[in-house]
Amino acid sequence: MQDVTSNDSISARPTPRRDPESSAAPTVSAGHDPGPAPVDLLRRLRARGAGDPVTHVERVPARVGVPAPWPAWAPSELRAAFARRGVVAPWQHQAEAATLAYDGGHVIVATGTASGKSLAYQLPALATLLADPRATVLYLAPTKALAADQLRAVAGLDLEGVRPACYDGDTPRAEREWIRRHSRFVLTNPDMLHHGILPGHSQWSGFLRRLAYVVIDECHTYRGVFGSHVAHVLRRLRRQCARFGATPVFVLASATSGDPATAAGRLTGLPVTAVTEDASPRGGVTFALWEPPLLPPDSTSPPVPAQAAGDHDAATDLVQVRRSALRETADLLADTVAEGVRTLAFVRSRKGAEVVATNARRALDDAVPGLGDRVAAYRGGYLREERRELERALLHGDLLGLASTNALELGVDLVGLDAVLICGYPGTRASLWQQAGRAGRSGQEALAVLVARDDPLDTYLVHHPEAIFGAPVEATVLDPANPYVLAPQLACAAVEAPLTPADLALFGDGAKEAIDQLVEAGALRQRPTGWYWRHRERPEVDLRGEGGAPVCVVESATGRLLGTVDGGSSHFLLHPGAVYLHQGVSYVVDDLDLADGCALVHAEEPDWSTHARDVTDLSVVSVRSYVDAGPVGMFLGEVDVTSQVVSYQRRRIATGEVIDTRPLDLPTRELRTVAVWFTLSPRSLTSAGVQQADVPGALHAAEHAAIGLLPLIATCDRWDIGGLSTALHPDTEAPTVFVYDGHPGGAGFAERAYGTASAWLRATRDAIAECGCETGCPSCVQSPKCGNGNNPLSKPDAIRVLDVVLENLPA
Repeated sequence: MQDVTSNDSISARPTPRRDPESSAAPTVSAGHDPGPAPVDLLRRLRARGAGDPVTHVERVPARVGVPAPWPAWAPSELRAAFARRGVVAPWQHQAEAATLAYDGGHVIVATGTASGKSLAYQLPALATLLADPRATVLYLAPTKALAADQLRAVAGLDLEGVRPACYDGDTPRAEREWIRRHSRFVLTNPDMLHHGILPGHSQWSGFLRRLAYVVIDECHTYRGVFGSHVAHVLRRLRRQCARFGATPVFVLASATSGDPATAAGRLTGLPVTAVTEDASPRGGVTFALWEPPLLPPDSTSPPVPAQAAGDHDAATDLVQVRRSALRETADLLADTVAEGVRTLAFVRSRKGAEVVATNARRALDDAVPGLGDRVAAYRGGYLREERRELERALLHGDLLGLASTNALELGVDLVGLDAVLICGYPGTRASLWQQAGRAGRSGQEALAVLVARDDPLDTYLVHHPEAIFGAPVEATVLDPANPYVLAPQLACAAVEAPLTPADLALFGDGAKEAIDQLVEAGALRQRPTGWYWRHRERPEVDLRGEGGAPVCVVESATGRLLGTVDGGSSHFLLHPGAVYLHQGVSYVVDDLDLADGCALVHAEEPDWSTHARDVTDLSVVSVRSYVDAGPVGMFLGEVDVTSQVVSYQRRRIATGEVIDTRPLDLPTRELRTVAVWFTLSPRSLTSAGVQQADVPGALHAAEHAAIGLLPLIATCDRWDIGGLSTALHPDTEAPTVFVYDGHPGGAGFAERAYGTASAWLRATRDAIAECGCETGCPSCVQSPKCGNGNNPLSKPDAIRVLDVVLENLPA
């Protein structure tokens, strides 16, 4: 979806055509009326209030598909199965990628949303299973929903002897043994491969010995430290396969991304060929940038701070100048559903998805009683049965509207959707296009709307459309050589089988050094035949780093399990007194037992909402190394980043009025990690022209830009890094900018930043100075993950700060 043209005068909607997607899910339910054409729908939405909230309309043109003949090796039985689903021939990119894989080459197909990437790996994998009755296939998806969707697709082909099955945390134990013994197409996720399949490799020996293909779907999601962990899980898989005499072909599918072949090679450790020319047909997309209207000074319309949506990255005390993006999205969702338009609304947080769905339901029921039943929320933390029922209801048209977190951003085949609403910029252009591409998947024209939050980043984007439509999609960034990932993964590999010198090349640069460290720490013992794990228990390695085990939400009166919340969010969402939303029903938390991982709640419909408030601090633990450069100091060391939820506000739902603030007694959460930081003398800042009142904004802007440029130096993702700036830090007694690894024990990023500080900060300074904006923008000093709403920021003073650092810091 990257070839875009700007055009506010959009042509009439063409006749929908069938896109030969490889999913077996139904397209549009019987009798579904797709509603008004996108241009007409947008016109109606724009006209519903005073003023025009649309700042820009981009026309993503329709594209005619380029078909290709079926490869000669594709068996007639498989062609007939696809034909029964309406796929009469593959598109050119599907045939090209499938043939590369069938011929034994590792391949990544990186094309647009709804381009039929699943056919590119299903075709060679299923052809091999039909030709060789002993062959097996392993499919990896980042989410359970995507794996379940692909199971429906493969099972729907009804091919004899394939026996596809999902093997994940939801799989009943009674079924697991059957899957290990009999399934030839196992669908799972990296977590289950890491925790279940590889540790139990002896039970999986028959499957692994015959493994022909490993399919890695939506591989662009494996980035940062998570992606680095997955890279080594895949190397451990290759190692076990080799022990059993198998060398599977890797087929990867990715959304459009920068340099996909390099990223795929780094993920798998193998040479990978990229197929990037998208030959599938595509309906046109009308993409609107929507800025909610300003509230009148005397408005009693309740502001909804970002914290109300569970967004812990936004400040709660900033005055809302514009109407909340949550309320605007809820109204738009209600309006599109009332028009009969099947709509998916993406919201950044779980609580926000619940809020949008609840408000849309209320608005629809006020207009037409019962219509609100056709809107629901979808998010992580739901029980398996709820997730499957929501997916079924949306696919079959029982639901017209769904408010979802990014749990549905990936390639779940939601064919037949007419519109997508995106509540707040999702942080990357790759995610934005992925979410927008959920609509129009069966070839019809579609509408996508980005609703801006009242935040400088979103405001900039809706007024500078070239930053969205004219910029390339980001590359997927990961670093398997990261020693903080490599060492624990080598420990896991040693548990599965003793490490040998031949394994060093498989695990890549730094493997020998990491093994030596594990030996020195007493975790491994070296013997003539290799390195052996010394302990009884397995090492605990969390691939995703989500902050601990999930917390169960239980209705106290009945003992019914409502869902789960990840440990990292439990303090914010499940503190005593919190209002917890689940499918539009309100519950109030009675007790949070962190030791047992359980929150007890009771059903209640209060007229207030709750908003947790936390405090964060950073203290220096030790200094490993430093450079004394006169008025500037550059340091590397260990730090403690502490945060604590200390209170919560209750606010009237009707007016936003603060009822009271209640204290909380929750434990402090501490992250011991590694940071790089620099200090400046106040006199040097004054001499450079930075006024005392502007120091916080200058340091804050320099911190943002430094975090944004660090991936160029440290091969990391900016979401793996945190930062803090202060005009006077108690430990340094000076104006200070900290940049720290957002993972326990550090991840190596701060060390690399310290080692190349001059080059890193020079690139940072140049990026700010060369940016054409006047006061700062996302391309230089604004951050999509700022905890203070990108305020205060001073672009010109950030340049002066960095000039002082670079003038004094040795090269």
